Amino acid sequence: MNIDPRSLYTRATEQIAALVATVRPEQLAGPTPCAEFDVRTLLSHIAGGTRRIAVVGAGGDGMAVRPFLDGVEDDRWSAAYDEVRTEVRKSWADDARLDALVTVPWGEAPGRIALSGYVMEAVTHTWDLSESLGRPLVLDPELAEFALGIARRVLPDERRDDEELPFDSAVPAPEGADAYGRLAAYLGRRPLS
Repeated sequence: MNIDPRSLYTRATEQIAALVATVRPEQLAGPTPCAEFDVRTLLSHIAGGTRRIAVVGAGGDGMAVRPFLDGVEDDRWSAAYDEVRTEVRKSWADDARLDALVTVPWGEAPGRIALSGYVMEAVTHTWDLSESLGRPLVLDPELAEFALGIARRVLPDERRDDEELPFDSAVPAPEGADAYGRLAAYLGRRPLS
């Protein structure tokens, strides 16, 4: 896989930023498809994971970065997310980072592979957040198709028994599911309603 995923990652973060901007205070304690997260915790994880890949892109130890962003006031999620996604653009600006070996939660990989994995994560959490908020925006299907391709490549088995994996076994996609619905089902997620 010799692609440059930076533009896809940027598009994914733009989509997340648009969704985060729609979050109302009364939605922060609401459920998400990630059973252990409410909307506030999901936002914290999205921002924390984004900070982690920014540190990786800058050549730092991403594994030392907690994948949650703590201490964000309820009315500052948009600003906090914008700050960390700006860090990502800066830290991955050098083309050499795409071929540098980096360490991410699933192991050591060239930067382009690691960043592609984070596209998958960002797009998956986009679906999670969108579902939690009642699907307020039309989502980019090309991003979901890319993320689904990555998911199928790195998580080929229907059953995922490894407790360290943040994805459950694949479930059947609802009839007529769009690319996001197929991605979510492949990663073991179910719609809230």
